[in-house]
Amino acid sequence: MDSDNLEKINQILDADVETRERIKEHVTEFDKKARTLSGILNRIHSTRTEQMPTLLDIARPVLTSCQETTAALADIIPPHQFWKWKDMWSNSLRSAVFSAALIEYLQSGSLVSLPQAAEILGIKTDWQDRFTLSVEDYLHGVINLVNELSRLAVNAVTLGDFDQPIKISLFVKDVFAGFSMLNLKNDLLRRRYDSLKYDIKKVEEVVYDVSLRKLAPSSKQPS
Repeated sequence: MDSDNLEKINQILDADVETRERIKEHVTEFDKKARTLSGILNRIHSTRTEQMPTLLDIARPVLTSCQETTAALADIIPPHQFWKWKDMWSNSLRSAVFSAALIEYLQSGSLVSLPQAAEILGIKTDWQDRFTLSVEDYLHGVINLVNELSRLAVNAVTLGDFDQPIKISLFVKDVFAGFSMLNLKNDLLRRRYDSLKYDIKKVEEVVYDVSLRKLAPSSKQPS
């Protein structure tokens, strides 16, 4: 190699090292926010339904603060290099999507859409080539939601909320039906989708027990 070629290669390598270090700094902050959210939202398993809005009010500002991190990352990534760097923040982003989806479910009983999740996290469409919410990261977040709701179905009964498992059952079955219509080529996503069957079975067992004991208000109505 001639000296000019080596110099150009070194410049590219140096630029990559600098970009990587700057990304790491913001991803570390993203991780902290994601862990804080997980810690707050883990309290849903010991929080009664009437107290849930207060818990969500605590979580929302932390979720909103993720917008600062996504904006910082979008500012760092050079044009057309999204796929080169995305693995550095995928876990943090999936965790944030999960938190957004869980808050939306607990608030409205519905599933947050991909565009809604991107908007909540402050991800703008004109960042497409630098920082965006990929379909894969969104779907991983949704799967995490179903995993968490299967836990909530069990713990809600412990707290005396016998209707929650029935609502969760209808919701996770609808999500599973949606996944079944997707052409999942990603091996990890496919395996995680298959594992949803165990979450659904877990919820169904709780619903069956609640119905058998006629604990839910709906199961007490005359047929």
